[in-house]
Amino acid sequence: MAVMELTGGKIHVTDITNASRTMLFNIHTQQWDDELLSLFDIPSKILPAVKSSSEVYGETSGQILAAKIPVAGIAGDQQAALFGQMCTQKGMVKNTYGTGCFMLMNIGDTPIISKNKLITTIAWKIGDKVQYALEGSIFIGGAVVQWLRDGLGIISSSSEVEKKASNVPDNGGVYLVPAFAGLGAPHWNQHARGMMVGLTRGTTSDHISRAALESIALQTMEVLHAMEADAGTKIKELRVDGGATVDDLLLQIQADVLNTDVIRPKITETTAIGAAYLAGLAVGFWKNTDEIQQQWAKDKIFRPSEKNNAESLIDGWHRAVKACNAWTEN
Repeated sequence: MAVMELTGGKIHVTDITNASRTMLFNIHTQQWDDELLSLFDIPSKILPAVKSSSEVYGETSGQILAAKIPVAGIAGDQQAALFGQMCTQKGMVKNTYGTGCFMLMNIGDTPIISKNKLITTIAWKIGDKVQYALEGSIFIGGAVVQWLRDGLGIISSSSEVEKKASNVPDNGGVYLVPAFAGLGAPHWNQHARGMMVGLTRGTTSDHISRAALESIALQTMEVLHAMEADAGTKIKELRVDGGATVDDLLLQIQADVLNTDVIRPKITETTAIGAAYLAGLAVGFWKNTDEIQQQWAKDKIFRPSEKNNAESLIDGWHRAVKACNAWTEN
């Protein structure tokens, strides 16, 4: 799915799996936007009714299961993950580490139109209350580890990268900008391509492995800093989920470059559980979000190290990204 924000919070979303299906929505009114419908000559009567994120929409037929099951919760995958992480208060942030990385910040009941190349979206609507979010996407997250395995062959399984990266105290001056599919938020440079800099004869596969993990954390840092600038606030913690969060070293690097606590919950499949929470609210399984909050539990907190090289690491990263963008210009 490709998303493009136009003006005034009006979003044009095209489903690339079926180019004839187009949704045009105004996040302020929570309705299909008449101006955009007219612009693209789309009759409103062919569009579905807009519903909240937590209500009973219908039920299963009862032909397969013994009972009819209510269908009662719906959200986009990252919005569901935000709710599954119980980021229900303004300023709370979650980041999902998968093939790419996807970060959302709860910005409360008033939308903020980003000045730092992020997307403003609806997080969820429960009853008559709407929560908005800022969203930023990183194209290559855990996929950079897959590249080490499948492209370079320096690891045989993704789980090996943490051990190799831990064999060295730092990256040895090596930086990897994994712009294999361009650079996502906050750069949005579709023409960028991957770059590795700082190589010497002393560079080993361990240094490259560490640089790969650092690239995930540093890209996340850039998106978070853009969100903080838009929201005018500093976060108190980052809640994380997704397959790559099994890597303790990655999360420690993340805590160091953000200089804030990074929290991994006991249940990291937060997208599925977020949708379940929304459905449970609709049918009365839980009374309110405060009751659901008690379900969320920490697995481990990664705190910034007292002594780390975060400042020089960040400086080197900015230089590497600048070089990557300069290469594109040529």
